[in-house]
Amino acid sequence: MFRTRAVLGFGMAMALLTSTATVALAQTLADSQVLRIGNGSEPQTLDPQISENVQDSHIERDLYEGLVVIDKDGKVAPGQAESWTVSPDGITYTFKLRPNLKWSDGTPLTAEDFVYSWQRSVDPATGSKYSFLFYPIKNAEDIANARNKDIKSLGVRAVDPQTFEVTLKAPTGYFLKLIGHARFLPVNKASITKYGNQFTRPGNLVTNGAFMLKEWTPQSRIVVVKNPNYWDAANVKLSEVDYYPIENQNEELKRYRAGELDVTNEVPSDQVDFIRKDLPGELKIVPYLGSYYMGFNLEQPPFKNNLKLRQALSMVVDREAIVSKITKTGEQPAYSWVPPGIAGYQPQYVEWKDLSMPERIAKAKELYKEAGYGPDHPLNLEIMYNTSENHKKIMIAIAAMMKQALGVNVTLVNQEFKVFLETRKEKKATQLFRAGWIADYSDPNTFAELLQSDAGLNDMGYNNPEYDKLVKTAAITVDPEKRVQMLEEAEKLIVHDLPMMPIYDYVNKRLIKPYVTGFDMNTLGYFYSKNVSIAKH
Repeated sequence: MFRTRAVLGFGMAMALLTSTATVALAQTLADSQVLRIGNGSEPQTLDPQISENVQDSHIERDLYEGLVVIDKDGKVAPGQAESWTVSPDGITYTFKLRPNLKWSDGTPLTAEDFVYSWQRSVDPATGSKYSFLFYPIKNAEDIANARNKDIKSLGVRAVDPQTFEVTLKAPTGYFLKLIGHARFLPVNKASITKYGNQFTRPGNLVTNGAFMLKEWTPQSRIVVVKNPNYWDAANVKLSEVDYYPIENQNEELKRYRAGELDVTNEVPSDQVDFIRKDLPGELKIVPYLGSYYMGFNLEQPPFKNNLKLRQALSMVVDREAIVSKITKTGEQPAYSWVPPGIAGYQPQYVEWKDLSMPERIAKAKELYKEAGYGPDHPLNLEIMYNTSENHKKIMIAIAAMMKQALGVNVTLVNQEFKVFLETRKEKKATQLFRAGWIADYSDPNTFAELLQSDAGLNDMGYNNPEYDKLVKTAAITVDPEKRVQMLEEAEKLIVHDLPMMPIYDYVNKRLIKPYVTGFDMNTLGYFYSKNVSIAKH
């Protein structure tokens, strides 16, 4: 079953790709090498150890560069490290940095900068919600959870200015892919010491990527310009990249059609047919390893200790209708937490996946009644989502499905993205909320670790000791088959306990002007503006 789904998904994606025009390599560059990108919401921060959002990471991958990068094919490629070796037992990674690396202010970048940055990531004083990504490293988990106060005991060290060594607690097959994530980017100690939490402001921020920060006008735009001290500056064609935080997809489309944007962050779902017809060749759709889901707040009523209610609501949401009538760009209905497409892993599906919608609704009515609700006592439910026309249409559809099948009275509440994230984290005002999770690396662990009881981004408040034990044991299991079996067992608990309802598996969809070349997205959604140029047009 897994193989069939995977092949169908890939085939559909390829069909979509062939429906878009292949941009020819530019022969002549335009005089102006400025790229203007729609970037969804306003960044939470440009501190790579603090930020949590996909949109922040897009900018950070232009400003900073890690030891490795993940290329357009999803493969690990050299970044600040020109090479690396792995010890025979898989525990020790030794990275050799490129010679003469510099920060954007011209000062040398050395292995000590990576030691400082990675220690900062797991230091509880930093307040990172993403420190769990570092847990494969020796002592990282104990330091992040304040069980070990010695930050210098983290398994990283500078052997010499050009050699950075990492010691893991157990062999971790995906480690190189993991450190391609934005949370492993280095930060400049001198600027943090001087400016404190203002170190990311224009004029203060010192970075090591292909670009450096010039302007940040909140709710308007962020401007980065070419960094002359970047090791590969000679091959960077763009002089400037402008990021625009535009949450309304219809507004973004208008600005794109008016020539104010070269690349959009999204496309409005109700304009997909128009776009295919009137903007042929400009819609680019690629596979995206991620899940769009609805999270239940398990720490508050009505979903706390009420599995039957969660099951009933999940069963009446018609995923096939959502992807065929609303999103319409190749998304796949989701019935597992881990999407298909990760080599060697079998996603675990809810047991009612193959029932028809009438059969699901009939069963859902029974569960709804057993949960204490019915026509005389309907559930009054608040669904919260971040401001977006695309999300709004899906939330309206879900509310209508719940009302029609079960008589649930739904109130929709939207918040600006940054406010919404904080509301979710507090787990006080939310009941059912929209969410999405994009894989940080191509391994089932990137989904499994999110739902550990102590994970900083577990906004559902899911807490199952058996699940925690499976995920933590898998993390230190050397045998790859046994490790995968444990993660599959963990996912079985998720599809039983239903801390969330998966809705669909993502695709990445953008409008890209024909004169933009080199804007290549991999299945993690990563792109690097250093590879982009503007052809004469």
